[in-house]
Amino acid sequence: MTYPLIVLPFVVVTLIVTLVTLRRPRFRQRMASSALTALVLVGLTLVFDNLMIAVDLFSYPQEHLSGLKLGLAPIEDFAYPLCAAFLVPALFTLFAPLPSKDTA
Repeated sequence: MTYPLIVLPFVVVTLIVTLVTLRRPRFRQRMASSALTALVLVGLTLVFDNLMIAVDLFSYPQEHLSGLKLGLAPIEDFAYPLCAAFLVPALFTLFAPLPSKDTA
């Protein structure tokens, strides 16, 4: 099994759960916050994955990778921080009670 196939279910679940929250309040603000968070997490992943791979803390079998890399880090490594940045807020939104329409 290749790493892109391992990552695919996480990406699909993230996309579905995020889209389910489309009609919830403050969707645009949540997406903007998630995008900023994703940018920071991808930046940290870029730096630290490259450092850890460079000092041989771990390696990846080449036959399981897509072949695309950012520095030494395979592109598949960046799916997890992206999923976390969008899935966690979407789940919080789904599990939060909807605001009451009563103003009493």
